[in-house]
Amino acid sequence: MDRAFGIEEEFLLLDARSGLPVDRAAEVIRAVPELGRLAEREFLASQLEVATPVCRTAAAAEEFLAGFRTAAADAAERCGAVLASTGLAPFGGAASGAVTPKPRYLRIRAEMREVAAHQFMVGTHVHVEVPSREAGVDALARLARWMPVLLAMTANSPLWCGAATGFASWRHIRGLAWPTAGYPPAFPDGAAYSDGVAELIDAGVLIDAGHLTWTARLSERYPTIELRIADAQLDHRDSVAFAVIVRALVERALRALAAGAARPRCAPALVDGASWLAARDGLGAMLVDPSTGIAAPARVRLVELFDEISEELERFGDRERATAYLARLRRTGSPAERQLGAFRSGGAQALLRLYASAARIPFAAPLGVAPPLAPPRGAEATGLARRLDPA
Repeated sequence: MDRAFGIEEEFLLLDARSGLPVDRAAEVIRAVPELGRLAEREFLASQLEVATPVCRTAAAAEEFLAGFRTAAADAAERCGAVLASTGLAPFGGAASGAVTPKPRYLRIRAEMREVAAHQFMVGTHVHVEVPSREAGVDALARLARWMPVLLAMTANSPLWCGAATGFASWRHIRGLAWPTAGYPPAFPDGAAYSDGVAELIDAGVLIDAGHLTWTARLSERYPTIELRIADAQLDHRDSVAFAVIVRALVERALRALAAGAARPRCAPALVDGASWLAARDGLGAMLVDPSTGIAAPARVRLVELFDEISEELERFGDRERATAYLARLRRTGSPAERQLGAFRSGGAQALLRLYASAARIPFAAPLGVAPPLAPPRGAEATGLARRLDPA
């Protein structure tokens, strides 16, 4: 049976004239009744989020996200805003953002101070079903070597405060300011992972488990690994192609565990350092393999990634989709390059046109009626919720 997955997409709302973040998430959600069922206001009032239903095929995820983006983009336009799927607000980042008035968000703002004040960052989070927390912890350790490649592929935040940063993913770099940043250490088992998170909460480092900002983690709500390293993607089809690659990597990791294969050894500092370089250079330079410490051209790393998961992609019916996606990345680079090209050719207005055109999908299907990613009900719930927490 195909391994279940889901995608959370976050968006920024930017003023249609200036490109500055605008606090209209609540207004946009109210503008379309369907959005009120599907979208959520994020940490800042200029951000919103949507989650797909639990999916088993890429086509289902694409249909849902296409419908949502089109409806949300139309609602944003009526509110004088542009729905922007970029990892970081390109303008206005020096100003403090208005926090969505939820008690938890207000507490985060108070405790994180200036780190949270400029949190104009949005990402693409991929959830992949795992059979247990034990398996999830093992899979996290096996995925570590691929983090620089996955970050370079999805880098989409090259601009900040109206200027190029010299980084493909400035969002990743700014995210390193949070108390728990980078990739999680290789815990020996699920109990050690839970104990480690509990210690961080007890020590006051974290408010709660949802405040954990590692670039990958075990979900506390769903029986999944949650990969959080990717910037928001310009094109929803890229979000989906990336998600099925992540699903294939998780499947590969679970198979390796079942076969008794030893985990690759990746020093935490090398994983984070190699990811830092990937955030800087994207697909334009060398990428370090944290399991060996050896650097190779990004295009070579993409081929290695595809070879690693070719069998899993074939099994899930995603080989053609992933092949086309990776080939285009090798040819044109990450979406950060598209943003830089638009900005250099036409400034803020060219960027806003890029965001607007990327958000509207011609002939998109209407919004579906399925709920956002949540524990399934009925017969399908048996394997998912119980395997996460047998108690």
